[in-house]
Amino acid sequence: MIKVRVHELAKLLDTNSKELIALLAEYGYEIKNHMTVLEDDQLDIIFEVFTQRFNKAVEIPKFCRVKSPAAAPAQKKKKAAKEEPEAETTEPVAEVEISNEPIKRKVRHVDTRQTVIDANKMDTEKLEELAPTNLSEEDHVKVQKLKKGGNRHRDNMVTNKAKQQQPVKEEKIKKEKKKVLIPNEISVGELASRLGVSPTEVIKKLMALGIMAAISQTVEYDVAALIAEDLGAEVEHEIILTDEEILFDDHEDAPEDLEPRSPVVVVMGHVDHGKTSLLDAIRSTNVTDTEAGGITQHIGAHRVRIHDKKITFLDTPGHEAFTAMRARGAQATDIAILVVAADDGVMPQTIEAINHAKAAELSIIVAINKIDKEGANPDRIKQDLTEHGLIPEDWGGDTICVEVSAKKKLNIEGLLEMVLLVAEMRELKANPNRRAKGIVIESRLDKGRGPVATVLVQNGTLKVGDIVLAGTAIGHVRAMLDDKGKKIKKAGPSVPVEITGLSETPDGGDLFYAVDDERRGRNVIEKRKQQQKDERIKAHSAVTLEDLFNRIKDGQVKELNIIVKADVQGSVEAVRQSLEKLSNEEVRVRVIHGGVGAIRESDVMLAFASNAIIVGFNVRPDPGAAASAEHQCVDIRTYRVIYNAIEEIEAAMKGMLEPTFREEVTGHAEIRQTFRVSNVGTIAGCYVLDGTIARNTQIRLVRDGIVVHEGKLASLKRFKDDAKEVHSGYECGLGIENFNDIKEGDIVEGFKMVEVEK
Repeated sequence: MIKVRVHELAKLLDTNSKELIALLAEYGYEIKNHMTVLEDDQLDIIFEVFTQRFNKAVEIPKFCRVKSPAAAPAQKKKKAAKEEPEAETTEPVAEVEISNEPIKRKVRHVDTRQTVIDANKMDTEKLEELAPTNLSEEDHVKVQKLKKGGNRHRDNMVTNKAKQQQPVKEEKIKKEKKKVLIPNEISVGELASRLGVSPTEVIKKLMALGIMAAISQTVEYDVAALIAEDLGAEVEHEIILTDEEILFDDHEDAPEDLEPRSPVVVVMGHVDHGKTSLLDAIRSTNVTDTEAGGITQHIGAHRVRIHDKKITFLDTPGHEAFTAMRARGAQATDIAILVVAADDGVMPQTIEAINHAKAAELSIIVAINKIDKEGANPDRIKQDLTEHGLIPEDWGGDTICVEVSAKKKLNIEGLLEMVLLVAEMRELKANPNRRAKGIVIESRLDKGRGPVATVLVQNGTLKVGDIVLAGTAIGHVRAMLDDKGKKIKKAGPSVPVEITGLSETPDGGDLFYAVDDERRGRNVIEKRKQQQKDERIKAHSAVTLEDLFNRIKDGQVKELNIIVKADVQGSVEAVRQSLEKLSNEEVRVRVIHGGVGAIRESDVMLAFASNAIIVGFNVRPDPGAAASAEHQCVDIRTYRVIYNAIEEIEAAMKGMLEPTFREEVTGHAEIRQTFRVSNVGTIAGCYVLDGTIARNTQIRLVRDGIVVHEGKLASLKRFKDDAKEVHSGYECGLGIENFNDIKEGDIVEGFKMVEVEK
């Protein structure tokens, strides 16, 4: 089936798109617009209605499925005695296959018989119209004008030859169709390039659709596909994948590829309820006494064997690390063992642990610890658990509760058997025969080995030598140690290992992937680092005069840092003293840097680092400084009068700052030649560097970053003609009102004061 859109079919049926959309709406199909591609069942409905309900003869287009006509007996019409025998022959009826959904109908018979033309009875003009127009010159059949009573046999030969040649030519055209890949969005220029036509031709097609677009503008896939098809191209949708999508293998595994894996368990609970002691009892080694302060060992995970099956435990000092993993969207564990002391009960951290485990959709097993202690009351613990939605199995619920003693190693095996039972019910599986994917449990910087990361393989198999990407770290796995400290060469699903060879230490909770393209992997790392940098800059809240009072009131600002730049050193000192006198009980004004000359990018960097405002007198920021200040949200204030600066900052500190106008730079022009004209003054020949220099805007003359004059233009010309404005990339001549000290290399900066909405 060939794809056909609503507007294409409407044109074929000599109707409009709205009528077809309304027709399909009656049968429960919601068609968005005239560009929608019609399905088989929708086409069937349209043909059914147009041939039967409206009693219209419909020519079946190429995209309709037509069965080979059955061998039907020749049907003869009643004919007049004057008709020739050749005119009596008819062709069989074709059967058109109709889809069963949503309307169930039987096979419909459509009359596809061709009308036999009597050449003697037709005038010459109509015969010329019947001649095929799509044949090449060498194949073109020269149709002669026929008169009544002419040679009918010759006419039939000409007609038959045309019929034979037309499908051959059409088939040739189909074969020569150009295939074009079009993404979700594409610029007009790129579309024209891919189609091998001029951009003007594409723009004309867009205008015909009512879309006005320039060469650099983008159009959506549906529009671009319509243009391409209209220009005779065959369209394929291009799916553009990012480097991460290409590198990271996140496809769903087929059920037959999955194999059972070990459960991953986290131990949670209130402080001093025996989490580490329970893990120690499970490992059957006394880690608690050998570690300073009873802090859990750094490996972060270990595996135990019971009944020929293994269980992986994550050794978290509490649920803080577990929470950090969940905050990054990482699902590291399958089962949570909630440790509750039988002599203490459910405590605030216990409730917090329950909520975290429920939010992570973990299976919860309650280990009621310290049952050997005097005052232990397991039933009271179970009663407290019911208040938080955990109903024990022996009370008719589905929460497994196991009474244990970590200190005396009582019923530890029973607890592990319950873990295996829950894991068996969950049918935990993974595919070991693919590239590894997992999660970083923790990492550290080792003096001898460099960055070391403990990772848990969740799917696939990690091997020594694999390229691993985690967070903003990448590298080859140089060595791999298991939880016992033994060197291993590979690790499958649910296996925790310690790896070396990464470029830096990743964060706990970061996902790691084994990738096969290091160059592309490093591109991903660079993009991630840039993204982090941009986020840090965005999060950095710079001080501005507009919000200074509110931040002082909220207690956020105790000190207002200012960087002063001026045209001469005397001005710097005068400004410094005047501003520092503004200090009061709530905020201290401190000038952290003062200098002579233009505002440079280094000043902006200092202001960003120290959360300062830059105040300039008779100086301007250079292009690099202006761009950097805008990017890093650093407030730059420039003045011509010291009093204005003091007044503004004092008003801001008192909360009375109400700016009504702001300066907007319109463009810059460089003076490249000067001319002295009698009775006029100095005229400057300029080249507009950026923006626009307009006749009615204010200007300032900047020399080496210092403002030497501020005023208005006396004249602005292009060649000998007066000009209202001159755009970037053009030359002009200008004169400045009441000022003639113009030199080559000076910069004319145009600006206007724009009212700020209150």
